[in-house]
Order: sequence, then C-alpha cells, then structure tokens
Amino acid sequence: MSVSKEFDVIVYGATGFTGRLVAEYLAAQYGVGADVKWAMAGRSFEKLALVRDEIAAPIETPFVVADANDPASIREMAKRTKVVLTTVGPYQLYGSDLVAACVECGTDYVDLCGEPAWMHEMIKEYGDQAKETGARIVFSCGFDSIPFDLGVYYLQEAAKEKFGHVVDRVKGRVRKMKGTFSGGTAASLKATMAAAMQNPEILEVLKNPFSLTPGFTGVKQPSGAQVIFEDDMQSWVAPFVMAAINTRNIHRSNMLLDHAYGENFVYDEMMLTGPGDQGEAIAKAVASDKSLASDDGPKPGEGPDKEERENGFYDVLFVGIDEGGDRIHVGVTGDKDPGYGSTSKMIAESAICLVKDATETPGGVWTPAPAMGQKLIDRLIANAGLTFRIEG
Repeated sequence: MSVSKEFDVIVYGATGFTGRLVAEYLAAQYGVGADVKWAMAGRSFEKLALVRDEIAAPIETPFVVADANDPASIREMAKRTKVVLTTVGPYQLYGSDLVAACVECGTDYVDLCGEPAWMHEMIKEYGDQAKETGARIVFSCGFDSIPFDLGVYYLQEAAKEKFGHVVDRVKGRVRKMKGTFSGGTAASLKATMAAAMQNPEILEVLKNPFSLTPGFTGVKQPSGAQVIFEDDMQSWVAPFVMAAINTRNIHRSNMLLDHAYGENFVYDEMMLTGPGDQGEAIAKAVASDKSLASDDGPKPGEGPDKEERENGFYDVLFVGIDEGGDRIHVGVTGDKDPGYGSTSKMIAESAICLVKDATETPGGVWTPAPAMGQKLIDRLIANAGLTFRIEG
C-alpha cells in the first residue's frame, strides 16, 4: 500500500444516511487533516457541500465526486486514498466495480456488507489478485459482523489464558438490543433473495455455512432456525436475523487464522427471549417476524432520528464450551443503536485501524478479526463505545 496517497480514508456514500453519520463521526473525532486525512465522496459536489454544512464538518473538508455508474470515477477515487470506506449498497448492485478498482490500485477497502453470495463471488474473483497488489479488502465492518466476529476472537484469546487452549464450541446469544436495522440491510436482503430466485447456485451458497471458506468444509453446524428452550441458558431462544452472515464470517475468520479455533469448530447465534410462557411467546413472535423483507420495512436513505440512535444499544453474550464441558463467558456491548449509531463508528474505526495500526496485515480478502484483531478491539473500546469483558 502506497504511503504517498492524498488521503488516508475516503468515505464513499457520504451523502447517504449511514455515510453522513460516518462523516459526522470523523469530523467530530478527528477533524480534518490532523491525525487522519479524510474526504467525503459522492455523486454530487453540491450535495456533498450541503451535507458537510448540515453535519458541521469543517469548511475545508475535501470532496471527491464519484459515481457507481461511472467506473472511471471509481478508479480515480481508489487511486487517491489508502482506504475506501463505502456505505453504498446493496453491494451486489453497486460494489463490484469498486472492489475491482481497489484491488487493481492496491487500495484498502472496508464496507458494511451482509451479502454472503456476493462476498463469495468477490473472494473467488479477486482473492488472489488482492494478495498480489497488497489491497486489504475487509467486508462486514458494521453490526454485521464486528461485535460477533471480534467477540468470538476475544473469547478464544481469553480461553487460551483460562484453559490453555481454545474451545471448539461457541454460542452467540443476543441478550438485549434496542434499535432499527438499516434500510441498507433490508435492501441487501431483498436483492439477495431476488438474485437467488434467478440463480439456484446462489441459493446453494446461501444455505452453506462454509460458503466463505473455499476449499474447506467443517463439521455440521446448528441450523439456528428453531424456537427452542436451552436448559443451560434457562431461556427460550429465537432465530437471530444477522446469524446468516455472522456465522459465515466467523468460519472464514477461523480459516484465515489457520483454523486457530479448530477444524471442528461449531458456532451459532440466537436471541434470548427469557423463560416461561412469556419467553416462549416472544421467541415465536421473533421467529415469525418477516418485516425486514417486507415492503413496509426500512428503506435505503431512511433511518432513526438522533434521539433514537442515541438511546439504542446491544448486549451479546458469547459462551465457550470445551471438550470437558468447562465454560467461559464473554460479553460485548455497544452504546448506540446497532444499525446506524454504532455501525457508523465501527466502520470508521476499522478504516483508521487499517491505516494506523494493522499495517502488517498483507493483501487479501479479509474479515475483521484476522485482519485487525486486538488492535481493532482496542480502538473500539477507546473511541466507539464498545465493551469486551470476561464474565466468567
């Protein structure tokens, strides 16, 4: 990666709902041109200027005009920066040319992708070339999948300290969550389902828990699709909507870490809904909720107001179980709503971590944990309102 680039980070999609939150965070946290040289990018200079003023970013904030429908402008943007941070999704519709440009230019890339079929395609298409050019392509740097990917990584490091070895079974259990899933997440889900209806091969990729680990298939994984009562948790559990992407990213992380969690590693994610009849009723209601895929769900460019974002939070429990039945518990929390407030901070710090901290990570298509690991955890704790703690 060249050190002579004009910018450290370009926020592509800065006039969109999530992109402007990222720009607002960078302006408040880092100013302009001091420790981090960053710029706002989008299709319209005038709209960039309007957003800059609305978020009270410095007047000297640089602008880059780039349009997903103009591949030449995308390549020019990639040439000017060390990292492109993109919030322009669905990525299967608007991201492929940008990944290609970043790989070609040896430019790092972070996104908010939760689209495993497209990621599978990008890994196949650009994985080897990214290694050659030095581009670090890091998918899923938002609520999907940083708290989960890094939560498992943190637990395994703690297990080595506690037991002297990793654990081959980890449960991810969402204890509490308040907030709105993003319109981008809903749009990505709809685009993925539409593509799968047209191409049965995509459906097979979506069904495969190891779709992001080419050349490796591990042991059978829990489906996570049923409402069940877990005796060890003393709670009913319901399917968790982000599990489809998070589980696949975590298996890819394990592979990229040379199977540091073991080749028989088993991981699933569900949502705790409590004991008794009430817990069962809530679990069944969660399982039957299809609002994210409905036409009444959130739209791209829409999102909660500032008060809702500020009042949101999430709390995830990770339970590690070794072969002898010994357990270790780790909690991960975030201080803003997951889909917007926390996500915008996480992706911003991921981009900066690549530039400032994880400089030894080689080129390739990555997930957050193997690309940045403890360095990103430290940044998120210091700056982004996340906590990682051993609970027992």
